[in-house]
Amino acid sequence: MSYIKVINLHKTIKKIEILNNINLELEKGKIYGFYGRNGSGKSMLFRAISGLIIPTKGDVYVNGKHISKDRSFPESMGLIIENVGFWPWYTGFKCLKLLSSIKNIINNDDIINTLNRVDLDPYSKKTYKQYSLGMKQKLGIAQAIMEKPELIILDEPTNALDVESIDNIRKILNEERERGATILIASHNMDDINMLSDEKFSIDKGILKFV
Repeated sequence: MSYIKVINLHKTIKKIEILNNINLELEKGKIYGFYGRNGSGKSMLFRAISGLIIPTKGDVYVNGKHISKDRSFPESMGLIIENVGFWPWYTGFKCLKLLSSIKNIINNDDIINTLNRVDLDPYSKKTYKQYSLGMKQKLGIAQAIMEKPELIILDEPTNALDVESIDNIRKILNEERERGATILIASHNMDDINMLSDEKFSIDKGILKFV
């Protein structure tokens, strides 16, 4: 059975078709890359899969759960779509600690290990508002992976990162795949798509094509 199944998906906003009859079946434990220009529909597709929007028409299933019905969400998901908002006056550790209290399935050591994985100092007193753009991106990735979710959805995960950090994030994503996670990446950077993806798709004007 497909882990993610998208059937005849349409999304229309102000009479503009953002997603145009998308059909998609994705297996568990792979990295899938979605390439397209800004405004092509990548982020909107990710929003539909993650339950953040209601499709105009069509259905989305994740692990057998009907996501597009009654505004539900995948049960085990880490997510970055556009800018991740954190509390500006808290440290990175404190931000992740507050988020982890929602499900309460990880402890302080898990958060410390995750921050170390993305090359952020878990003991730093620097607050989020003092972070550089690259540090903010790393913290966003940390919150997406810290609870070891089954589904990881990342929109432009290497934005604002230097070469060394990009290499590290690619290493982390490969490790997450080996753990069994299903990973969806959207990028306008073909290097990310080519180096990471088991399967690749392009999106243009809301139309999805297998590459």
